[in-house]
Order: sequence, then structure tokens, then C-alpha cells
Amino acid sequence: MADRMEQMRQIKDEILHLETSPLYAYRTENNYYPVIGEGSHSANIMFIGEAPGKNEAQQGRPFCGASGRVLDQLLESIGLQRADVYITNVVKDRPPENRDPTPEEIALYTPFLVRQINIIQPRVIATLGRFAMDFVLDLFDIPEKGGKISKMRGQVLDAQAEYGAIHVVPLYHPAVALYNQSQRKTIEEDFAVLKEFVT
Repeated sequence: MADRMEQMRQIKDEILHLETSPLYAYRTENNYYPVIGEGSHSANIMFIGEAPGKNEAQQGRPFCGASGRVLDQLLESIGLQRADVYITNVVKDRPPENRDPTPEEIALYTPFLVRQINIIQPRVIATLGRFAMDFVLDLFDIPEKGGKISKMRGQVLDAQAEYGAIHVVPLYHPAVALYNQSQRKTIEEDFAVLKEFVT
């Protein structure tokens, strides 16, 4: 466990000083923090989103705004807390105006995420939102890649990580429940699929 902690600390240190990132200047100009991730370094379930928003960059924590509260409620609905899982993003720094990350930014931050996955070795990766789903399905070359999130959500897909077989579960972004209250029940039902991975 201490070794995992040290490896994560190394990642944090590298990202903190990642001056080659196109987002580095924007971070330092705004006194933002990189958002490395949060939770258990031996979690069974790892959540991956797109990139930090303003709240996240100000606090250096993933999903700490309104959508984070929804995520906390969803975790509680399957008997978990943040400390039981690991939550991170594909891109670790906030893009300006909440725009989509560029291919260059994604390519730069991808190796850090891959290292995090290999350190934690989760049994299941739950993607939060379309962007994260597309990225992870492509990363593991899952046959279902390229599908629509409305069709893929809540499905348990098989994948092969460096350390063994895993599952990927695409989920809507928690913010969907904020913008479209009628989708809340759907999101809760999809989330319940993760119960089988709770030990």
C-alpha cells in the first residue's frame, strides 16, 4: 500500500511541474490546482471523468461541485463512500471555459491515467459521461467502442488491462441529473449495476 502511495505521489509531483502542458500557464495564472484524483489506492471501482471544472481546479479535488454531490448520493445508494472508490479524470488540468480537451492535451495526460489504473488495479472502471466513455473504450480497444452513450450506459463490458481482465461500465455524467431531473432514475438504475463489484 505504501508503494502505491509513493507511486501516486510521484504522479502528482510530475503533473504539478508539467510545464510542457498547454494548460500549465492557464493553471498558474488562475491559481488553480491540478486534479490528480481522490480515494482508495486499492479500490475495486475506479471512476473516470473528462477534465476538472472550475470548482475542481480551485480545490484540487475531482467532482466537488454540484455534480459531485450527485455522485456522492449515487455512491451512497450502493453502500459506498468516496473513500471506498477512486475518482479521477482523463485530463488533470482544467481547460479554459470548460471546453473539450484537445487531442494534444489528451495525449499528454493519458500516460498518467494509465499509470494510475495500473497502480490501483481496479476490477471495474466506470466512465462518467460520453467523453470519458469514448476515451476508455478506445484505450482498451473494446469492440463496442464508437457506440452512443444512450445505448451503452449501464452495460458491463469486458476488457483486458495490463494486470488482467477488468470490466468497463459506461455511465451518464452526474451533471445530467442536474440538468434533466427526469433522467435521475435512469442514472440510479445504471449505477446499481456496480453493486456486484462492492465487496
